[in-house]
Amino acid sequence: MSATFAPTAIPQAQPSKLKRLLLLLVVLLGLLCAAALSIGLYPFKADVPPGGATNGAPGSGGLKRPFPAMVMRAENPTTDDKVELGRLLYFDPVLSGDNTQSCATCHHPDLGFSDARFTSMGKGGNGTGPERTGGTVLPRAAPTIWNAAFSFKQFWDGRADDLEDQAKFPITSEIEMNQNADELVKELKAIPAYVQLFDKAFNGRDGSALSFDNTVKAIAAFERTIVSNNSPFDHFAAGDTEALNNQQKRGLALFRSLKTRCFECHGFPTFANPDFKVIGVPDLPPKIDNVAPPPMTPDLGRGDITKAPNHARAFKVPTLRNIALTAPYMHNGRFQTLEEVISFYSSGGGAGNGLKLPNQDDKIRRFTLTNDERSDLIAFLHALTDESKKPEIPAQVPSGLPVVPRLQPQPASITKPVPAAAAAEPPAPARKPTTWTVAPGQTIQAALDRTIPGDIVEIKPGVYHEALLLNTDGVTLRGLIENGQRAVLDGQNKLADAVISSAHNLVFEGLAVKDYVNNGLTIHGSQNVTFRNLIVDNTGLYGVYPVECKGVLIEQCVVTKIKDAAIYVGQSADIIVRNNEAHHSVTGIEIENSVNSVVENNYCHDNSAGMLVFLLPNNPSKVAHDHQVRNNRLLNNNIPNFGDPNSTVGKVNPGTGLVVMGADNTQVMGNEIRGNDSVGLIVVSLEIMYPKGKLFDVGVVPENDRFWGNTFAENGRNPTGDVKKMGLQNTDIFWDGSGWNNSFEQPGAKSFPSVLPSQSWPDVARRAYTRGFRYLVERML
Repeated sequence: MSATFAPTAIPQAQPSKLKRLLLLLVVLLGLLCAAALSIGLYPFKADVPPGGATNGAPGSGGLKRPFPAMVMRAENPTTDDKVELGRLLYFDPVLSGDNTQSCATCHHPDLGFSDARFTSMGKGGNGTGPERTGGTVLPRAAPTIWNAAFSFKQFWDGRADDLEDQAKFPITSEIEMNQNADELVKELKAIPAYVQLFDKAFNGRDGSALSFDNTVKAIAAFERTIVSNNSPFDHFAAGDTEALNNQQKRGLALFRSLKTRCFECHGFPTFANPDFKVIGVPDLPPKIDNVAPPPMTPDLGRGDITKAPNHARAFKVPTLRNIALTAPYMHNGRFQTLEEVISFYSSGGGAGNGLKLPNQDDKIRRFTLTNDERSDLIAFLHALTDESKKPEIPAQVPSGLPVVPRLQPQPASITKPVPAAAAAEPPAPARKPTTWTVAPGQTIQAALDRTIPGDIVEIKPGVYHEALLLNTDGVTLRGLIENGQRAVLDGQNKLADAVISSAHNLVFEGLAVKDYVNNGLTIHGSQNVTFRNLIVDNTGLYGVYPVECKGVLIEQCVVTKIKDAAIYVGQSADIIVRNNEAHHSVTGIEIENSVNSVVENNYCHDNSAGMLVFLLPNNPSKVAHDHQVRNNRLLNNNIPNFGDPNSTVGKVNPGTGLVVMGADNTQVMGNEIRGNDSVGLIVVSLEIMYPKGKLFDVGVVPENDRFWGNTFAENGRNPTGDVKKMGLQNTDIFWDGSGWNNSFEQPGAKSFPSVLPSQSWPDVARRAYTRGFRYLVERML
């Protein structure tokens, strides 16, 4: 018997739950790796502006500096024919809809190319200047045309890029000249003289060149000839020491001092600034002289254009050239006299007068002037007057319409000018450089006033109560040290600045400087300046203060009790700061908006913060890069921050060793960072300190910075401020995740985050890690 056996079916093994879970984890891990790879492969946008783009060019001759290039259109080169056509158009009422108003109505040559009104009056008005009545009152005052060609932007709010763009606005505005562009061209083409003038200026034929575009080009060409550069100040800057009288010279010193800080926004030679500043000018009262102002309160200025919160109430920084001719002042004519303007600034601007302005410029701070100092400053502002290039008002224009009349004398509301300085004496005979010696009882300033390049002024030990102004290149100011005694510049807590200079090739050495109200040594716009073996104590905001300089050496100085930075180098290039001691100040050493510095072998201790390497907005220089911070000792910087709480430095946490904020290509190596109670090293973008939505004019992210070989110990034991709020303790390094190509080779350092990227990481990993960590930080801070 046979039998057929059917094989028994053996069931296939099924994956266990564990295997399924493992498979799921592998898939998830693969997805995460793929996601990390994708965000790591995606490049970061370059920070802007790119490295090297800076407006912080130093001067070229002390006070004498070249004007910037005019803002020009390549297709509108200036020619004599265009200028003459533009002059006629500027004074011709045909540009307005009702043929009653010309550009000169609101920008009159005899009123400093303004109109002497609080705010201007447009359509329907009768008359000129402050006597104009019956028309539409405009929201803002007419800015001067003097040197407008050098302005980065036009109008108080910067809405126009150049003079051509600017000219279109008032002509076509319904509340100003109320003209239709096409109708204007028709009117001009009906005037044979204009047809010929346009064809000649723009190479046309039979009226082909007559257009609205060429109309504004001609007006712009004319306005580029309205230049003021031959004032008494300009002669003084060129070397004529008698071009300013003594009162004006004292006023110049005040203008350049940290007491008033005028020069920081009104820089030489334009006495203007490409930035827009919030100073808090009050709105106009309900009625002025029984005339209601226009309904524009509050006026947000630049904020209406950019919509950025930090631009709310920001306005263009106007030129101070011919300022004595352009009252009233500010964008709304709020102040009638220069005295009122100075009082406004000295009381702290709008914030000091009760306005809530969290974005007010931090350079606006309270200061006190005596009556004599106020008069000195105003006298200097009058020394900026120059009308030598004021054009003639044409007797008639091609349209045959009436031209604005001459307005002499000018209105009484304009402050009476200071008499012109006496004519310069013949230059002294040439001599060889010499050494001058000053003894107690003599004045150092008298010696400085007779110096020539190459001179040395030696000061014997003793006490000298002077505020010095040095305007000669190539001078050495040396305090002699005899039997351990020094020459002491003592401000007695009354004088503003110990030394102010803009000269080149200077050496300051051996001096003791103490008890000045605003600053120790202020050097602005110099090339090649050395500070050596100085003792500076209690001199206000800064001890040693070179700004907008090229070629700076600071060595073997001891600076203490300073309300901002003991040693500050700002908007400068090619810097060496070495072998100095800074203590019991808000900040020991600060390098701000500068390039190419070496900061080494310094001892910063018992400050609020040891050292800062910063890039900040709204400064002449827009970049900070290529710094070497090496072999410094940053110890026990834990004293309370006694800086101005409205300043950037005043917001730095006490107990901070070193902060790198926004700066690029910073190499930090070999430093001892010990005993700083909040944190040893901070590396952050500007966004950590400024409100969200702020529009920056600098690149905010610290990029390509490297930190290695530093010694950290005993940091973060008693954190304060933001560090405490974050719950961080015993932190050597804090990084906010900005700057994907920053690297940290600091084994053993306690950090936030606990893992820091290093140069050994591949770029894809650094980008992925930075993106992920930055995402978390932005939701935590």
